[in-house]
Amino acid sequence: MLTPLLRGTTALVCLSLALPAAAQDSDYGFLGTLILTGGKRDLSFGTALARTVVGEEEIQDRQASTVAQLIDSVPGVTLVNGTTPQGSGINIRGFGANTTLGSDQKIAVQIDGASVGSEELYRIGTQLFTDPLLYREVEVIRGTIGSFAYGSGIVGGVVKLETKDASDFTGGVPGFGGAQTLEFSSNGDGFVSSTNLAWMPSDRAEFLLNYSLRDQGDLVAGDGTTIGNSAFRTPSYLAKGRFTFGQDDAHSLTLSQSNTVADDKDVPYDQFVTSADVFGRVDRRTETTQTVLEYRFNPASELIDLRANLSYADQSIDSAYITGSSPLQGTPGFAGILGLVEADHRYETTKLTINNRARFDTGAVSHDMLAGVEVQRRERADRPSAPGGTDDRFALFVVNEMTVGQFTITPAMRYEQSSIKSAVPLAGVPDDYDKDALMGGLALAYDFANGLSVFGSAAYTEGLPIIDDLGTSATAQRRIGMSETSHTFELGAEYTGTDIFAPSDSFTLRGNLYQTELGDVTSYTVAGAMTTELDRVESRGFELEASYGMANGLYIDFAGHLGAGTEYNPNGTSATWRNSPADRAQLTLGKKWDDTFDLSWEIVHSTGRRDALGAGLPDTTVHNLRATWQPQAGGWLDDTEVRFGVENLFDADYVGHLSSPSRKAPGRTVKVSLTKTF
Repeated sequence: MLTPLLRGTTALVCLSLALPAAAQDSDYGFLGTLILTGGKRDLSFGTALARTVVGEEEIQDRQASTVAQLIDSVPGVTLVNGTTPQGSGINIRGFGANTTLGSDQKIAVQIDGASVGSEELYRIGTQLFTDPLLYREVEVIRGTIGSFAYGSGIVGGVVKLETKDASDFTGGVPGFGGAQTLEFSSNGDGFVSSTNLAWMPSDRAEFLLNYSLRDQGDLVAGDGTTIGNSAFRTPSYLAKGRFTFGQDDAHSLTLSQSNTVADDKDVPYDQFVTSADVFGRVDRRTETTQTVLEYRFNPASELIDLRANLSYADQSIDSAYITGSSPLQGTPGFAGILGLVEADHRYETTKLTINNRARFDTGAVSHDMLAGVEVQRRERADRPSAPGGTDDRFALFVVNEMTVGQFTITPAMRYEQSSIKSAVPLAGVPDDYDKDALMGGLALAYDFANGLSVFGSAAYTEGLPIIDDLGTSATAQRRIGMSETSHTFELGAEYTGTDIFAPSDSFTLRGNLYQTELGDVTSYTVAGAMTTELDRVESRGFELEASYGMANGLYIDFAGHLGAGTEYNPNGTSATWRNSPADRAQLTLGKKWDDTFDLSWEIVHSTGRRDALGAGLPDTTVHNLRATWQPQAGGWLDDTEVRFGVENLFDADYVGHLSSPSRKAPGRTVKVSLTKTF
């Protein structure tokens, strides 16, 4: 099925000429060029990476309540409980969060370089517990080939969040600036306030403070029923400063801290359901903080662009059981449930990453090489429901983009060593375990110099054991003693051109086939069993992104994914991979009137859907409307933006793909926001 699709994509992208591109100065090697499209989203070009960037304009345009909702339009991405920050998680290409384990080491999430997200907490998702208005950009790198600068065992991909800077509000010149955003939503009587205060006392110093408060009541589904456990109130803040110094301003030092808190009362322990279940109800306080100090040395030399990033991520989840809320209270097995729901979890991750990007030539070969070293310690508090301990890691990585004529060859390697030590003595088994792995990949691309480029890649990675694998049982000993292995192959083509169907129009298209095999599986069990792991998992699919824009402001954006997956049991039987993403197509039709008005209609159609229990769900089609008005009348309306959105316009009644059967998607929601920049 996928081969004809690739042939069709290749034929389609051969229709036009090249579009001049704006270079993207990436931190980590072979990320290609970012094409400025006529639509809402800019697309990558000239790279073997499946990479999507959601910029600040789109972040504001989508009026998202959670970070997960910012990236649900990326091909291959599935949200798990994406309407609330508590329990919010993402699944990419079939790997990542699910409703049993709310996070997964097969997806890396970073905020300004800090690694965030806990390990495999039972029915608590914590990957994306933060506010979308803290960020100026979210980047999603799908698959393994682009992951070697970020970690080991990454199969689904990497989500990178970049916080705002003071210069974003002052225009990069000394002085004061800022912005105030107010937003209201009809469903759940939602309210948002986000305040940014920026100051640049000189060209070499800048400071930013952001405070955001997001308040939402319980949402209503398309059939008019209330979606329980969907209310939240999350205050967030960001404080950030940057200093530039030295000859030619070659040195810079950036310090940032971001924080989000939720204090929930009388909510289900299971964050993925809508009412109390066998686990009962709890009072839960969740807090996550990221602190990052980054030094950069970028002199007038192609050989030196040095970064040293020191980060500390702290996440705590404190729960108190509400007496009598579990139907099993008083039964023999209740003591175990009480230990689970009353556990106070804490994860602390300290990481130092030092890398240098060098550009140089060796004969006819041009190199763009990133090399680095990473040291990380993760500490996890010991609780009856989750083993505690430390995970110390040391890694070396190198990514070298080599260009010879129209060919680009990019080898990437990562060596990582892990040492896990239990927080408490383990009876009859060792208390500490060591493991290491050498991983790598190769990406190839050829540019035909007429707007058409083809690419392919192969990558291998290993998921080293984690603290969650500690234990004395035979299953735990098997998990702590081995690594999961993964092989991913990708093949694709892309095209960009102008003057295709009308004068001064622009067209960009990218198609990508992928196939991933996960072996030596220790993180998934057979049909929910607690003792038997799957033998292997195969995931395969086709991703397509396109954008077309005309000189008169009309534009069309498209993002789609077709895929399938198979899980293989040790006894030789197989079944549909339970976490496979649904087939999905998203089409956006819009028109821009200069910088004054932007009106768009988004249609999202999904097939092949299932709930978290594996039951088939009907196809869905959801319509969203968005409008942005920037008045040009002068006076107090200057530097003002008014945004209007209607999500789920026709009140479709449905359950999201991979969601719990009881957690329906929100019904029609009207959102209005006002932003004043000063």
